[in-house]
Amino acid sequence: MSKLTLDLHDVYNKGGEIDRALRSAIDEAVRIKASSLEIIPGKGSGQLKKRVLRFLDQPDVKSLYHRVEKDSRNFGRLFVHFRWK
Repeated sequence: MSKLTLDLHDVYNKGGEIDRALRSAIDEAVRIKASSLEIIPGKGSGQLKKRVLRFLDQPDVKSLYHRVEKDSRNFGRLFVHFRWK
């Protein structure tokens, strides 16, 4: 199973692009049946990470993945895990 990575450092202050990048990464993970998607919002103030978590909590997005894991050793990284039948 493949794993994908999305680094949001380049679009951290561009609201619409953040959502498009997240949607595109989720769609790609579903398309290739990835085992996980690593999202790197960075450490900063934590606002981007909160935005990512709110995006992932939307019902239409939440139905696509199995669980979200916050990296306990790196505050600026999240893992979205998928389960395929």
